[in-house]
Amino acid sequence: MDLFEYQARDLFEKHDVPVLGGAVAETPEEARAAAERLLPEGGGKVVVKAQVKVGGRGKAGGVKLASSVEEAEQVASQILGMDIKGHTVHRVMIAPAAAIEEEYYFSVLLDRANRTYLAMASREGGMEIEQLAVEKPEALARVAVDALEGIDVVLAREIAVAGGFPADVVDQVAAAIVKLWGVFVAEDATLVEVNPLVKTADGRIVALDGKVTLDGNADFRQPEHPGLEDEFSADPLEAQAKAKDLNYVKLDGAVGIIGNGAGLVMSTLDVVAYAGEEHGGVKPANFLDIGGGASAEVMANGLEIILGDPDVKSVFVNVFGGITACDEVANGIVQAFGLLQDRGDEISHPLVVRLDGNNAEEGRRILTEAALPLLEQVDTMDGAAARAAELAAK
Repeated sequence: MDLFEYQARDLFEKHDVPVLGGAVAETPEEARAAAERLLPEGGGKVVVKAQVKVGGRGKAGGVKLASSVEEAEQVASQILGMDIKGHTVHRVMIAPAAAIEEEYYFSVLLDRANRTYLAMASREGGMEIEQLAVEKPEALARVAVDALEGIDVVLAREIAVAGGFPADVVDQVAAAIVKLWGVFVAEDATLVEVNPLVKTADGRIVALDGKVTLDGNADFRQPEHPGLEDEFSADPLEAQAKAKDLNYVKLDGAVGIIGNGAGLVMSTLDVVAYAGEEHGGVKPANFLDIGGGASAEVMANGLEIILGDPDVKSVFVNVFGGITACDEVANGIVQAFGLLQDRGDEISHPLVVRLDGNNAEEGRRILTEAALPLLEQVDTMDGAAARAAELAAK
């Protein structure tokens, strides 16, 4: 889960990372009240920043300076409701202006390719890091971080020096890096980025803007994290699936997908997309992995969510029996039809089912005898994908 800037600032403050004051506002009136409180800290000026999870806010007019409470209210009214790269602005952050002398860059992230953590630092902050990495790769230091050792003061100084930070701020920067590593570990993050990390006119090092990505797999030990989710941009179907403990991702196609196992589902997406090329470019509508359990309730919940997507025209249930045998899956499908009917959600879309693996023959027999409406069985994965795409196209 990506956080908004104001949420990242609050996490930084919680872990004693040096930050400026800040407040979030959802109305111009709230922005005015926040500005009244923060103007003295900013020397009579505040910055009003659009809160969207996308870069380029400044270029889009989503970051503006204000010199009075009236101006802050006016600017907030202009920014709230803006569309920035497809993201609607529902909140603004009010922050005191800073007398910036120099801008730096620092981040620590999960390096999946090398199966380790990676710290990146540069004396040249403020610009987009992707642009810096391309135009001046030598200016961006990359330092591997051992997961067991972490970042202590010694390594933090090495990172600062490698990033070319001026000698007079190395100690302060190192102290900030150690605290940012603390955020990374304590909050189960996969990314903590500060751009820019600034030196102010009075010589302080301050994290002026932050980007944090949290690992959703750690929510079981982070009870506060679910409260950070953005209710405005959350897909309602994904939220419904999450509430039912289903691994679901909404896509933009017309063939609903249910499978058991992430690898099989990913392969199913590819096969459906390939088959769909023969039927006007039909694509998969979702990723839905029911895992090892295919009980009637799990199957019914999955079908309910998929059929709640108005873009779905057909459904492909692709199951390879292993620990969960195909006859159990078949019984789950039969019972799911009954459960959905009881809920008032009768199946109204064609279902293509492919069963293979453990007890596949028995599973097929169960479905054949059940004679469920709109359900077809196809023996092969390619054939089932082609049939599902054909039905969606019709």
